[in-house]
Amino acid sequence: MPRLSCSQLSTFRWSFEEDLYYYKLSGFEAIGLWRRKLLDFGLERAIELLAESGLTVSNLTWAGGFTGVDGRSFQESVHDARGALHLASAVGAQCLLVYAGGRNCHTLRHAQRLLCTALDELLPLAEQLNVPLAIKPTHPACSGEWSFLTTLEDTARVLESRPSRCLKMAFDTYHFPLHGEGLRVLEQLIPHIALVQLADAHTPHGIDLDRCPLGEGEVPVTQLVHALLRFGYDEYFDAELMGQD
Repeated sequence: MPRLSCSQLSTFRWSFEEDLYYYKLSGFEAIGLWRRKLLDFGLERAIELLAESGLTVSNLTWAGGFTGVDGRSFQESVHDARGALHLASAVGAQCLLVYAGGRNCHTLRHAQRLLCTALDELLPLAEQLNVPLAIKPTHPACSGEWSFLTTLEDTARVLESRPSRCLKMAFDTYHFPLHGEGLRVLEQLIPHIALVQLADAHTPHGIDLDRCPLGEGEVPVTQLVHALLRFGYDEYFDAELMGQD
């Protein structure tokens, strides 16, 4: 059976307490925490309520942007990621979601160098805290603000260049709606995947990441879940629903 989680990005208008109550009521085993909502609510109280709810924290979203696409310097982004790792550890998150950052006019080689340098600085802390970094690649149409990593294969090569038990990847069905023979790619990636994010869409990919309720779009979500389970994936499936619906 799949282990189900729901991301707070799905219910960003709800309060922290409402998230916990309704996720539990709906049968989710875990919650994907959004840093902004967590910090706005207050860490100490959040930890108390999480313990009372019995929900596991599947992931903390997000850190990264090492290419400077959001206006921060490289060191500012790394410093922020260190803080996110400590926060993830405090709430018992299974992983910290990481976006590499958009290409931002860099050469691809330089963007890769920035990411790898950031990983070299962050992995010792991640290993000390036992919080895996889950790098998330994106569809090319969504990559501008988020990640220059736009294929699963390129992301896997980054992981293989920095072997660590705390360096993984996140697989999002919205960005990579694989089907048919394309599913075979997942079998090779299973050891690398720390989190699967479930999303559906009936509009073309775009920078606004517009999604729709699961099962109402064109993404073969059920087929993807069955394939991942068949290949041995046993981490969380995190529902992340953002969009007009």
